[in-house]
This record gives sequence, C-alpha cells and structure tokens, in this order.
Amino acid sequence: MSTHELYMQRCIQLARLGAGQVAPNPMVGAVLVYEDRIIGEGYHAIFGQGHAEVNCINSVAAEDRYLIPLATIYVSLEPCAHYGKTPPCADLIIANRIRTVVIGSRDPFLAVNGKGIEKLQAAGISVVTGVLEKECLDLNKRFFTFHTQQRPYFILKWAQTANGAIGSGSDNRLLISNDFTNRIVHRWRNEESAILVGTNTALADDPLLTNRLWYGKSPVRLVIDTNLRLPKTLKLLSEGPPTIIFNYLDHSDNLDAVTIRTAQQALAAERSTPHIATGNNVFYYRLEKDEPLLPQISYACFRLQLLSVLVEGGAFLQQRCLNEGYWDEARVITNDQLMAPGGLKAPELPAALHVGTTRFLNDRIDFFLKPINEN
Repeated sequence: MSTHELYMQRCIQLARLGAGQVAPNPMVGAVLVYEDRIIGEGYHAIFGQGHAEVNCINSVAAEDRYLIPLATIYVSLEPCAHYGKTPPCADLIIANRIRTVVIGSRDPFLAVNGKGIEKLQAAGISVVTGVLEKECLDLNKRFFTFHTQQRPYFILKWAQTANGAIGSGSDNRLLISNDFTNRIVHRWRNEESAILVGTNTALADDPLLTNRLWYGKSPVRLVIDTNLRLPKTLKLLSEGPPTIIFNYLDHSDNLDAVTIRTAQQALAAERSTPHIATGNNVFYYRLEKDEPLLPQISYACFRLQLLSVLVEGGAFLQQRCLNEGYWDEARVITNDQLMAPGGLKAPELPAALHVGTTRFLNDRIDFFLKPINEN
C-alpha cells in the first residue's frame, strides 16, 4: 500500500463515522499530513454543520498550525466549490495555502463535479485524484446513485426460516431473527434515509420502524396505503419520526424536503423521550392511479431528498421490487434452526452477486448486490 493509499484509507474510516447523520450530503473524511505525521483529521459529522475539511483544519493543535501551508490534505471526496449551508471547502484550502490535495473520487453533484479540482489547480495547488477511487465510490454509493440516476439507493431486507418461509402463513406472527441480529437491523435503520413497508405489514405487525438500539436518528417512514385503510391508532401514525403515506386520495400541502428533515432532526434531538406523540408528523403523498407504483415512489423520494430506502415490507412488496428492478442491495437473514412448514414463501432473489456472509448465533446474514448491467 502506497503512502497516498494509507492516508486515504484513514479518510474512509473517518467518513464512515458520519453514516446516517449527514444525508443528503455525502460522507467525507479528511486527513492533514506533514512529513508522514498526521497533524489534523476530521469528518462530516452532522448535516448542516462543518464539512470534513473544516473539521480537519480546525483540529490542528496551536503549536502545529504553522505547518498547515506545508502539509498535504487527503480528502475522500472532491472539495465542494459552491456555497450551501457552509462556505466552499476549496476556498478554505486555498485560504490556508495548503500545497497539495489528494482526492479519492470526484463529486457527481452538479454544483461541484470537477469545479473544486479546477478551483484548486487555478490557485496553483497540486492535485492528485483517483486514490482508492473504487473504495471511495463505494463509500458514497447512496449519494452517487441519487445524483447520477436521480433516485434513491434501494436496500431490500427480509428474514426467512431454514425452509425459506418469511411468515407463518397464519395470523400468528413468526419471530425469526435473534436479539443480536435485531440490533444490527436497528443500525441499518439509522444509516438509511427512509424505510418502506406496505399496508399488510403495517396492519399485521403494527411496527414502529424506528431506530431504538443505536445512537442517532430514525429513518423517515414510508407506507404504501393506496386507499387509506390504515387506522389512526397504528404506531406508525401516532408516534415517532415522520411518516409519509403513499396513496391515491390525499396530499399534504406542506410536504417538502425541508419539512421532513426538520421533523426528523427535531425527534433525533429528543432521544430521552423517543416515543413522543407526533400526530402532526404524518404526511400524505398522492400517487397517480393509472401510473406504475414504484417509479412514482422512487421519484417522490428523489424530490424529498431521501438518498436511500430500506425496504422492510413483506414478501409481496419485496418481490415486486425485485421483479421491477427497484433494488441495489439485498440483505437476507436466515435462521438455520427454524422451520415453518406451510409458511409464507420468502421472495425469490434473481441473479445477484453474493458479496459476503456474517453470523450471529443461529442467524446467517447474506449480502447481495444487483448486477451492474441491470441498473
């Protein structure tokens, strides 16, 4: 591993600390190095607050600040060149007279996309690009998918028995995953922008669909209820983070990205009372009855700046996503010691790339990626 790769790997490690907290921004890490010594490092921790480069430069100790112009800054994503909630990071690097910038991957966001690199080079700064590019692209696959394909990154997740059943096939709820796996699922919820279920899952399980076992926010909850059959007493409609009901009948006038994000952040700040009543956090998004369902939901998520969707619905919704190509990853939990004769059949995964397996006691989690040529 080269020196550049070593420090870029550290950038990626730092960036991952912002998982679930910075969307719709990308995860970014930065490291400032002088003669093989890290004098500063940082990452984008919370949406709307300091970017990685800002936190990195601010972390340099007073006795080392004179070294900043002599140092090399490593950053996993091209520094921004536009004004948003914070000033451009490219301007900050120029103002600190840093000599060399090493970048992992370009930023596909139209307001950046090469402009940060051009601004740095125009200021006489040496720029190196493409260091651990594949790893940096994978780090922000949600962000890149959102901006290049104008849709969220879809992750399917279901649990099944050893004989491939996703449910009992009766009114009795089938508990498949163990407590260790459930804790990981809550972390997944924390890392994604939204979570999607259908009417049947909402009625049968009355789930909260929140993150209750990890620090940080819960996802925006998306429910398909085309004819508005769900009773107002369901947990999804009476407590917790924002819930958006996709339907054919009603639409909320105040439904926009800022409203949803503000409601979500307000709840995240109230972790001491995670089940506060939030009836006014239910929003309605009207779909066109004569148009395909999933493309409309995908477009709605794009409009609302939801970078990723964790699909936790039942077999019907999961299979529909698979059949229509609305998936990028699948995470399949299998309890090797549980059987459910006559149970509801789990979704059938089409040709996919198996990229890993992990175990928690009797539970096996298999990770799959959709083949690139099917995107």
